[in-house]
Amino acid sequence: MSDTIHDLTTLRDALREFSAARDWRQYHTPKNLAMAMIVEAAELVEHFQWSTPEESLSPSPEKLAEIRDEVADTLIYLVELADALDIDLIAAARAKIAKNALKYPAPH
Repeated sequence: MSDTIHDLTTLRDALREFSAARDWRQYHTPKNLAMAMIVEAAELVEHFQWSTPEESLSPSPEKLAEIRDEVADTLIYLVELADALDIDLIAAARAKIAKNALKYPAPH
C-alpha cells in the first residue's frame, strides 16, 4: 500500500482503507481526530524540549527517525481530520497563504 501513496489524495485514500479495515472510522470524529493530532504534535515537541536552536537543526539519526514518526503521525491525523470535515488541504493552504500575503505584505 505505501508504494502507491504519492500525494495527499492517495494518502487520504490509503488512510480510509486502513481505518475501514479495522472498523476505526466510527471513532474518527473531528473532536477525536483533533485531540489525537495535538497529542502527536506534543510528542513531536518533546524531541526539541530543552534543545538549543542549533541542536534542533542536527538531531542524531536515531532522534531524527523518532521525529519523522511523530511528524508522520501528526500529518496522518491532520489528513484524517480534513477528510472527516471535507476540507481540501491544498485549497485551504492556498487560501491561507493568500490571506497571509495580504495581512503580512513583503517589504519592498
